[in-house]
Amino acid sequence: MDRATLEALLNEVREGRTGIRDALERLRVLPFEDMGFAKLDHHRPLRTGMPEVIFASGKTIAHVTQIFAHMASAGGNVLATRVSPECAQAVLAVEPRAIYHESARCVTLEQVAVPPGKGSIAVVCAGTSDLPVAEEAAVTARLMGNTVELIADVGVAGIHRLLAQRDSLQSARVLIVCAGMEGALPTVVGGMVNAPVIAVPTSVGYGASFGGVAALLGMLNTCSPNVCVVNIDNGFGAACIATLINRL
Repeated sequence: MDRATLEALLNEVREGRTGIRDALERLRVLPFEDMGFAKLDHHRPLRTGMPEVIFASGKTIAHVTQIFAHMASAGGNVLATRVSPECAQAVLAVEPRAIYHESARCVTLEQVAVPPGKGSIAVVCAGTSDLPVAEEAAVTARLMGNTVELIADVGVAGIHRLLAQRDSLQSARVLIVCAGMEGALPTVVGGMVNAPVIAVPTSVGYGASFGGVAALLGMLNTCSPNVCVVNIDNGFGAACIATLINRL
């Protein structure tokens, strides 16, 4: 339950359109719902402005589907990340309204409108191999109310591809830049724009990339002062930070 939903419920009670007993029933899962194997934090949107999200990796399919169904019944938007195709099929079987974003490895359910951010978010990735992380960021950011433009395959090995996107880059209020290999792209983008750049190192590359550690260290050592860095492959986290910045 987010702030807008709670305000709407209180107005319904004040105007007599919803009885106190019904309102209490809708509020009964606050601040959390104990499912035994999971405690769903329905109160989180009220505290932080960001909903609880299901990280499916490491959970059983049965647990993911049950959590998704309970969160859906609470009336808000639902996002599950790192969802396998088999798990996605199970989730859609219990919640047919949900959408599976295969490349992003996400399942979403949109039930309420989210107030839009003040500007757009550009999600940029260096190569097509980085797309799963970039699309996770894009799906997350869109569900959280942002206008998102995805700009793919514009790595520094062919920098003319990036320069051709100058207008889109410079018009974005926040940028998320995903790159593997040596991780140079966020530094280059940071030098082109007057906006925060959230760098996402990806686990793409040959052996010396050390599963994204080389890109992570390169991004942490950026010389562009408007660049900050999240964890390896963490497109979701980058989208959350970008959303909070875009609301300011």
